Amino acid sequence: MAAKLPVTVITGFLGSGKTTLIRHLLQNNQGKRIAVLVNEFGELGIDGELLKSCQVCPDDADSEANIVELTNGCLCCTVQEEFLPTMLELLKRRDKLDCILIETSGLALPKPLVKAFRWHEIRNAATVDAVITVVDCEAVAKGTFASDPEAVDSQRQADDNLEHETPLQELFEDQLACADLVVLNKTDLVDAATQQEVVNVIQQELPRVVKIVTSDRSKLDPHILLGFQAAVEDNLEARPSHHDSEEDHDHDDEINSVNVVLDRAFEPHKLQDQLQKLTQEQDIYRIKGFVAVPNKPMRLVMQGVGQRFEQFYDRPWQPEEAQQTRLVFIGRELKGAEIQSQLAAMPS
Repeated sequence: MAAKLPVTVITGFLGSGKTTLIRHLLQNNQGKRIAVLVNEFGELGIDGELLKSCQVCPDDADSEANIVELTNGCLCCTVQEEFLPTMLELLKRRDKLDCILIETSGLALPKPLVKAFRWHEIRNAATVDAVITVVDCEAVAKGTFASDPEAVDSQRQADDNLEHETPLQELFEDQLACADLVVLNKTDLVDAATQQEVVNVIQQELPRVVKIVTSDRSKLDPHILLGFQAAVEDNLEARPSHHDSEEDHDHDDEINSVNVVLDRAFEPHKLQDQLQKLTQEQDIYRIKGFVAVPNKPMRLVMQGVGQRFEQFYDRPWQPEEAQQTRLVFIGRELKGAEIQSQLAAMPS
């Protein structure tokens, strides 16, 4: 019987750095053929596109199929409807893959997803190599666990498929309880004493001995992240959860997302100033997308969580690609027409 395909589950709150971690791993894949399954909120699929720009397996005709996006709800709550058929399709190509990475949404509970690897359709073909939990060091130091708790709440309320309504403390504990490795990210934003305090908080929540590694912008050697051979699905009893049984909950229909696509370019700093102004005028919790910059052949990635923004160039624009600015806004009762008009009215 062929060896099982190893699967690494990467969990953590919105804004903790999961996508950045996977992107860095793909860019330093040391020849491994890696498929990625992304569970994100937002119709434009920004995270999936950002990962595709890493050009994984560029010589492989199936490389585009190596990044798969699930946008129909929190993965731990849609395992049978969303995850299973997608996973089965990936497993048909297992001879062309060395491993699979699953990036969960910021609200996902790892345990229900791992349980799916006990199903007979999957268990003989794949195994959970490890669960990696990414933690925002600065946010935990502040006691908020996520850099923008309201953004996490907006993601929860907007997901009609979400079946668990969880205080951030409990969700944080559940994500740690299932971990084989904890990545303490954004350590550059705190001093050494604060970092040690956060490590102490994490260690108190871990039900067993788990390695904690520190990271600045998720830059870690792939050897640290892959090859645990933990067979997590066979060891779930050692990973306690507040949510082993769930009840349905109502959701807030006031939370929405707005997609803006403009056939124009922006000066990055002027656009960021305008976006920060918009976050003060409306209850915008998360902004992410791609920006066309005047006289620049590279595509700019812009991301904002709360008042924290970052931007970087990820790749050149492709010859057949429209050089558009595409942004996703997530928040409460967002006025899409106002966002669109304000951005469109900005001077060139």
